[in-house]
Amino acid sequence: MSYQFAKYATHYRNLTYLGVPIIIGQLGNIILSFADTLMIGHHSTQELAAAAFVNNMFNLVIIFALGFTYAVTALVGNLYGQEKTGRIGELMKSAVAANTCMALILVAGMSLLYLNLHRLGQPEELLPLMRSYFLIQLVSLPFVCWFNTFKQFADGITDTRLPMWVLIAGNVMNVCGNWVLIYGKFGFPEMGLDGAGLSTMASRIMMTVVMATIFFFSKRYKEYHKGWQQGKINRTDFRQITSIGLPLALQMGMETAAFSLSSLMVGWIGTTALAAHQVMLTISQLGYMIYYGLASAVAVRVSNFMGQRDYEAVRRNVTAGFHLVLLLAVVTSVPIFLLRNSIGGLFTDNAAVTSMVSLTVIPFMVYQFGDGLQCNYANAMRGIAYVKPLIWIAFIAFFIVSLPLGYLLGIQLGYGLVGIWFAFPFGLTTAGVLYYLYYKKGLRQIEAR
Repeated sequence: MSYQFAKYATHYRNLTYLGVPIIIGQLGNIILSFADTLMIGHHSTQELAAAAFVNNMFNLVIIFALGFTYAVTALVGNLYGQEKTGRIGELMKSAVAANTCMALILVAGMSLLYLNLHRLGQPEELLPLMRSYFLIQLVSLPFVCWFNTFKQFADGITDTRLPMWVLIAGNVMNVCGNWVLIYGKFGFPEMGLDGAGLSTMASRIMMTVVMATIFFFSKRYKEYHKGWQQGKINRTDFRQITSIGLPLALQMGMETAAFSLSSLMVGWIGTTALAAHQVMLTISQLGYMIYYGLASAVAVRVSNFMGQRDYEAVRRNVTAGFHLVLLLAVVTSVPIFLLRNSIGGLFTDNAAVTSMVSLTVIPFMVYQFGDGLQCNYANAMRGIAYVKPLIWIAFIAFFIVSLPLGYLLGIQLGYGLVGIWFAFPFGLTTAGVLYYLYYKKGLRQIEAR
């Protein structure tokens, strides 16, 4: 036992050192939504339900966009392992261009969705609230793409503390802005849901400006900026970013779709179920981002070792990461289970919503192992840049298994919100097992070259 611990001890320590700032940064991403949900829920249950639908639609494209930027981590991490500083700066020029193109595509897609909100079977009384909040979120979407591009660059060179501090500042700004604009403080009008949207938009713009300013003007990034100035947007880098980024985006997008598109089905059940669904999604995402942050550190370390061609270190790093991810899953989920009967009250005073949230915690507990498994090994595949199998695995797990099963249990068999949530463990575990098998296959193929 002591030998096994000693074998992984260095990796535990390095992953923790690298991963804790990423965890805090990942939490920062979701706390923007968490703060909105918490503060809106105490302003109006209808606004909470409207936010549930809009946030889940935008979470889908934001996670898709985040997945696309993960190509930057893999490529920058590999170059960082080879100490090619100037080449990293040159790559970043194509990365920003590629992610700007992705932002424009996503804005166009979400604009089409906006024009068809009335066709999606949502409660009629929520549509006016949804429309104005939707437009505010749409304006801030490109800034999410640009911020994450610079964040993944910083993660790839193991400077994970910079985005952590920027995200903390952004969240403080968002919470203060929510308090002022939602409730109408300091002479501002009481704007409710729209106030939450404006506050989030302002914080996203600020974080993007800060990250870009540091990249271009700080002394510690001088060599990277020099590489940016000397380099050009080139077809090879653009194609490489796209060929790695699209499978990652599709994989993460389909995984998120299993949760976000379930909001459509929940909306068919009613406003109370939709509000409870949003509360539980916010709680589950808070836990998920903690161990996904650690798994992101696995991807960074693996990409560094791949640049050095140290495949034994890759294996040990991935195994140590899985141990830590499972530990974090337990640490985060057990308190939620113990507080299941009261945790919904943090978000709303509606007793029916709180009761429904307590029932949904049970399937949340069931899927923790599968979620940790898929989280770790998807990032391991990202680190070794073996990403194409992620697409069909995610499609099977989330579109063939999870969503249809949720429709069967929740709508056809009448188990409602709890039935929809009991489909998630099946999809996540299917994905986790297949990611594990294909990570091992991909690493063997790379070693044999």
